[in-house]
Amino acid sequence: MTAEKPFLYVVVCASGIAGDVGNLITAAQEANWNVGVIATPQGLGFIDARAVETQTGYPIRSAWRSPGDPRPLPPPDAIAVAPATFNTINKWAAGISDTLALGILCEAYGLGIPTAALPYINAAMASHPAYARSLERLREMGVLVGSYRPHEPKAEGEADHFRWEEALELLAPAISARTGPSRA
Repeated sequence: MTAEKPFLYVVVCASGIAGDVGNLITAAQEANWNVGVIATPQGLGFIDARAVETQTGYPIRSAWRSPGDPRPLPPPDAIAVAPATFNTINKWAAGISDTLALGILCEAYGLGIPTAALPYINAAMASHPAYARSLERLREMGVLVGSYRPHEPKAEGEADHFRWEEALELLAPAISARTGPSRA
């Protein structure tokens, strides 16, 4: 892996489509990114960890490391949260940092790391008033929020309509401005 490529953290949450995260990893690698995956503890159960680690060349992170342990991933140039669940969106917007994934997302704001979120939730959950307020708060924080429209409950989530590559599209202008054309 070459240090010249920008590094993308992909935060994966517990969702039925999380198993397709390889689509985003492939798109990012084709766009000249190195990729590391951070999974929520529940998200680990929705992905093929061995396949993801083989595809990225890095271990999946899900828990905090012990003091003094080496950092298994380089610092990110950008972060994509995909799929972003109701739980993660609301906790992140509230500043709750009770998992490694949320800790990284909360810290990213203070570090100015460009971050995109691709929500994937059903319409019943999206109707909860906390969700709209959380999305508004994330946007105020500069988080780039994807365009996926909530699906009907129990509708298998219309996974074929989820545009993984939208994360890269959202991040492209921010990365170009931050790193310059030689790294993007």
